[in-house]
Amino acid sequence: MKQLIKNIDLKKSVFVPGILLFVILFLLNGISQSWFHRWDLTDNNMYSLSSSSESVVKQVNDLLTMKVYFSDDLPGEYANNRRYLQDILEEYEALADGNVRFEFFRPEDDKDIEQEAQKAGIMPVQMQVVENDKMEVKRVLMGMVIQYEDKKEVLPVIQTTTGLEYEITSKIKKLVEINKPTVGIAQLEGQTAQFQNIQNLLGQRYTVRPVNLSEAVPADITALLMGGVSDSLSTDAYTNLSAYLERGGNLFLTQSRIKTNLQVQQAFPIQSNIFDLIDDYGFAIEPNLVTDKICGRVNVQQQMGPIRMNVPMEYPLLPIIRSFNTKEAIVAGLEQIQLVFASELKQDSASFENVNYVPLLFTSDQSGEMRGNFNLNPDPKQNPFIRMFNQADKVLSARSEKVGENGIMSQVILVGDSEFMADQGGGRSPENHIFIMNSVDYLIGDRDLIALRSREITSRPLEEVSDDAKKTWKWVNIVLPSLLIVGFGLVRMRQQKRRSSILEELYG
Repeated sequence: MKQLIKNIDLKKSVFVPGILLFVILFLLNGISQSWFHRWDLTDNNMYSLSSSSESVVKQVNDLLTMKVYFSDDLPGEYANNRRYLQDILEEYEALADGNVRFEFFRPEDDKDIEQEAQKAGIMPVQMQVVENDKMEVKRVLMGMVIQYEDKKEVLPVIQTTTGLEYEITSKIKKLVEINKPTVGIAQLEGQTAQFQNIQNLLGQRYTVRPVNLSEAVPADITALLMGGVSDSLSTDAYTNLSAYLERGGNLFLTQSRIKTNLQVQQAFPIQSNIFDLIDDYGFAIEPNLVTDKICGRVNVQQQMGPIRMNVPMEYPLLPIIRSFNTKEAIVAGLEQIQLVFASELKQDSASFENVNYVPLLFTSDQSGEMRGNFNLNPDPKQNPFIRMFNQADKVLSARSEKVGENGIMSQVILVGDSEFMADQGGGRSPENHIFIMNSVDYLIGDRDLIALRSREITSRPLEEVSDDAKKTWKWVNIVLPSLLIVGFGLVRMRQQKRRSSILEELYG
């Protein structure tokens, strides 16, 4: 009898806490489905949804579904992409108060899934995988379809996690937006530069239209992008552009003060009435070309014995910008921008009180300028003045706000590089694309994606150090390991002697 009571007591002592533990775990699991916290230790919180994504998700007021088609048995890096994607989609779902749902589909489970994915716009890709100790080519799916009301957006291939949050959030924003903003690309008579790369990029977010400045700018153009000119605008173009700005228009302008031709190594000052127009916004473009020690490279033909070959050479007239006005959202998250034959910007000393002028981009503390006599030869042996870096912090881009007499505010963002948007110039650089998209978002007042767009790491170059510092670290790397080894040997020797002394005292 006593043994029976003991057994019952034992069962109670085990069973009751077990039930309580199960209930607690069940409740915690249920709560964690809609409320959780993640500690993200990366410097830019790349494994957590940004405030930009949260703002966009809050705009979803109906059911938004995400169908993810992802094959199994992928190589390691792609399998990691699947896990990362599932983690981030869980965060979207948790933030949406039930308005966002996602589901993963594996083609291995059903032969009709691949056909369904293809109808949705996701095509299988061929990939080499190792199965049964041999290399095989396998058809795999790695895409996603986002559906909202009667619209859908497709990510056909997800091969990397870099920029994935931006891709998903921008697709969601595109679906939930009722009225898509219209952006114009200015078309000027005699202008030969092409802006197809920028036009395709803008087309993912906005309605993009060419705007002929010989006619009045349409009222629905929320922002106008304009490449640099090398001559004066026609009377009609100047009048129409001025009228657009006076009625509260927004302009993104890329304009230098010097026209260059690297092939013939010639340069000459630009004479244009465009400078009179931007003067009202506090912009003064210097008639110079800015040089910087942190710069891009060009191939220069040099004689190497009997052979003449192309040798990569640093070209200070292609400044790489790594110094930004961190107080400005447009550039706060950027790490690098590439410019080509840029001119310095200064604030016009006669700026009116109704103009707010804010610098955005700066050269490094080892920069300089060419003025008057422009020698474009990249070889420092033939052009020693190209490497005179005795100046610092030159402004190469700025924004300005002006309140007109009618009380309406207009905005201009200026980059001192005429080729910044051109397909054959800065328009090829992904970092430049981010700056342009941020600028357009800022001009039209849509700030949701600015911080997110520049969040991913695009460039992490080593910091420049002086020659003396290089020598110091060189000797540290040579001497320090030897000193550590010798020091470790001395410590070990001392420990051995102490041990021997103890043994001698005990057994001596």
